[in-house]
Amino acid sequence: MKKLMAPMVLGAAFGALAAGPALAKDVGGVACTTPQPVRCDGDACSTSGALADLGNATDTKTGRKFFLDYPCDLKPGEKVTFILNIHGAGSIGNWQRHYFPASDYVQKHRLVVATPTAATTGSIGPGGGPGVRRWDAAADDAHLQNITDFVFDSFGRKNIRSMWLAGHSQGGFTSRRIVCSDYFKGKVDGWLSLSGGRIGQAPFVSQFGPPRADGGPPPPRPAGPNPLANDTPPACEFSHIFEVGQWEIDSLPGTSPWAVKYGCAMRVREKDIVDAKAGYVWDYARAGYKVWGTKARPGTSEVYVYPKCKDGRVVADVVRMDKGHTEGLEPKVTEALVKMMVGAKGGKAQGGD
Repeated sequence: MKKLMAPMVLGAAFGALAAGPALAKDVGGVACTTPQPVRCDGDACSTSGALADLGNATDTKTGRKFFLDYPCDLKPGEKVTFILNIHGAGSIGNWQRHYFPASDYVQKHRLVVATPTAATTGSIGPGGGPGVRRWDAAADDAHLQNITDFVFDSFGRKNIRSMWLAGHSQGGFTSRRIVCSDYFKGKVDGWLSLSGGRIGQAPFVSQFGPPRADGGPPPPRPAGPNPLANDTPPACEFSHIFEVGQWEIDSLPGTSPWAVKYGCAMRVREKDIVDAKAGYVWDYARAGYKVWGTKARPGTSEVYVYPKCKDGRVVADVVRMDKGHTEGLEPKVTEALVKMMVGAKGGKAQGGD
């Protein structure tokens, strides 16, 4: 594959995209296929080896692979929503691509979804061993920026109607860390936190985390401030959606400081989302403790929206009932989140706030 960041190659890729829809099947040297590459479902994901695949695209500045999914019938000058889909600690890009399968909707909702894999940087949490993949500023921030540059250059910055960070668990906390950074604050229009912290924290349960080796719950969190809570408001502008499993949190707050920031109306509970189909994946090695998550299965999601926010911002909470931290999102709730993202204010790529 040719260099992603080389100006001549990027120019050629964008030129091919502008030439006509047929050439959109090979953007930036990344072939578009239907069905999408390297997909699996349910138990097959734990045995097929698909989840270990690191991607169909390469960041040549780092040599690291990532997945790029986009509409194969993209038209010249067509606007797209770009989602940078960030996995949690101990996970991998293709698991995240199945956990939050926004890539299923690239055609229908005109998305570009990039799903990278973190560097291996060491242990995390009680009992965490060495060699765990987790997002680290020194090891990973440049990689995330390179991918963003590639997407903006390959699809045309003026064609990125909005950009979202979608992060699960530690990927969600990483999204919050970078959303107002010098690089991302002028590009990111929204942050979807998938069990990765809320602005106006929804308190995680005391025994949050993976089960012990015998399947029992982890030890209670030590007394004192919750290290997972961060209620310092971010200092830039973006929409915010929080999604969480019912068993992960003590309760969902009835107010939102982010809704107050944008002058939104009082919270409204919308119609529940009922999914008859399960998500693709779960934590195959540690399923059972309900806070952490069990086998993926159908379910119902409660949706809470703060309407009439200023400037077209979206502020919302989604609680997946009878679910924990790691069951993959079901199709209807995934699409509902995508529709919120697509419907929110964009424009930073074109020089908006």
